[in-house]
Amino acid sequence: MPRFEQHLINISGKTRRKPCSMSMSEIMTIVIHYHQSNYRNFKSYYLFVLQKNLHPYFPSLVSYSRMTELMSSCLVPLMAFCHHQTKTPTGIYFVDSTPIEVCNIKRASQNKVFKGLAEKSKSTMGWYFGFKLHLIVNDKGELMAFKITSSRTDDRFVVPNLSENLFGKMIGDKGYISQNLTDKLAERGLQLLTKARKNMKQKVLNTFDKALLRKRAIVESVIDQLKNISNIEHSRHRSIFNFMVNILAGLAAYALKPKKPSLNIQRSFMAVG
Repeated sequence: MPRFEQHLINISGKTRRKPCSMSMSEIMTIVIHYHQSNYRNFKSYYLFVLQKNLHPYFPSLVSYSRMTELMSSCLVPLMAFCHHQTKTPTGIYFVDSTPIEVCNIKRASQNKVFKGLAEKSKSTMGWYFGFKLHLIVNDKGELMAFKITSSRTDDRFVVPNLSENLFGKMIGDKGYISQNLTDKLAERGLQLLTKARKNMKQKVLNTFDKALLRKRAIVESVIDQLKNISNIEHSRHRSIFNFMVNILAGLAAYALKPKKPSLNIQRSFMAVG
């Protein structure tokens, strides 16, 4: 991490920053491996997996309480790590969003960690208190882009920035219907495909585009794995930084999976369609 540390701001005088016996790569490895371990609680994972079975791989392993303090220090390196994971420009992309609940909505007024940050909003599953995660994946199940916003953010608002540098076709649900957005994306070579609402005139689509609309469930499968396997959502956060680290580590753990939800698409048929 020397190059990363070169860009840190130097503060003259005394600081309260304690020297760390563990390297940044070790901290990142631990938080990512936790999301690959199938454990739902980091404390249980740390005490019963790391300290008992994996201690030889981390000779300078710190206590659990010290580790929770150190986790926030790997936020920026984790962002860089996620950004540089495999992203194949296949020309076929799927966009969706999902709520990230940070505590039970009945206790929202008592939550101090996310006071002034998280908001109440309504999803297809009901009301929740938290944020919203926006994702774009390709037909290989790889994460092309992601963004965390307020829970009240319109899904269409983040698409132009989220889909920057993407070309081809992008499939979304009815929440992304917008003629203005469709035209804006088309100008830079990205075709937005959505199903029409009942009160709208049906667009004439070719066979390939119709097939892609039926395959939109791939992004829902990715979200399901992120929440139920990578465990990016829970209500035990101690700080906003640990919340961000938890999500980024979960995304990194998913990106490192050798097998992801994918579609078997014939590129020759795509060219003809």
